[in-house]
Amino acid sequence: MSAPPRLSDRVPHVAADELVDALVPPPRFDRVRFDTYVPNPDEPSQAAAVKACREFAERVSEGGGEGWLGRLFKRSGQDDAKPGLYLDGGFGVGKTHLLASIWHAVPGPKAYGTFVELTNLVGALGFGETVRRLSSHRLLAIDEFELDDPGDTMLVTRLIKELTAAGVSIAATSNTLPDKLGEGRFAAADFLREIQSMSAKFTVVRVDGPDYRHRGLPDAPPPMADEELVAKSESTPGSTLDDFADLCEALARIHPSSYGRLVDGVTAVHLRGVRPAPDQAVALRLVALGDRLYDRDIPVAVSGEPLSELFTAEMLRGGYRKKYLRAVSRLVALSR
Repeated sequence: MSAPPRLSDRVPHVAADELVDALVPPPRFDRVRFDTYVPNPDEPSQAAAVKACREFAERVSEGGGEGWLGRLFKRSGQDDAKPGLYLDGGFGVGKTHLLASIWHAVPGPKAYGTFVELTNLVGALGFGETVRRLSSHRLLAIDEFELDDPGDTMLVTRLIKELTAAGVSIAATSNTLPDKLGEGRFAAADFLREIQSMSAKFTVVRVDGPDYRHRGLPDAPPPMADEELVAKSESTPGSTLDDFADLCEALARIHPSSYGRLVDGVTAVHLRGVRPAPDQAVALRLVALGDRLYDRDIPVAVSGEPLSELFTAEMLRGGYRKKYLRAVSRLVALSR
């Protein structure tokens, strides 16, 4: 039996026009709608969030191409309506489900992307061209708004300012750290402070609850022996098999905007000899790859160290902690 192909040997390329066309929800959210979100009865904020997101989507849809100021003046009794909606909450409470549901409910033109995908788009097209291409949209949905890189935060803040001035409505999500959930709107306060003058244009909606990815589920399976991992990869059509170190080197040669193309068509990823990321640069690339695997619901199997040990204790104490914890949550779910 021939060995499975390696991700490390792929050289994906995505043209700038494809980056714009690809601004849609990940495949795993193709069928989500407000009606498919099942609120936790123990968390009343979830049902309230569904209601707020429905109302926001209706408001954006009814506004047509008039811009948000036109919508506000046209609809009496809606003086408190804002062009932005921010979903605040911890990992795995369904914020992305709600964000994708908003996107599905609003007629086009519209765009959906993660914070990182937007910064990649600006890097590929330039700021002015990005604004030009997105200014005709009714809605821009931004998943996983990140506050750990001041330069990128200000870049996307400026993008939001230009787009809302052009009449585009914005919906965004971010995450509260698990150990900050008891402190109220920690992430929301950070978000509103970081986007400064834009903060008055966002309505904050809280979504509380435990991480559904680990609700009542077992821990991640232990790593396989190398021989077992190879056998599993060989018996799984469409799978890949990589030495972890080789894949880390390959990711350094590929722009993160192409990681989605890298795993297109793959049914399962097998990583041999997993070890904690040696530095922040490698760790952040692994986060980006993990997000694309999660978007496509591609299972992951490993030998070596468990995926929960992918990031060192020092990394988890640093500025990218939120990003690393999200990646662990997603990768552990995929490893089941």
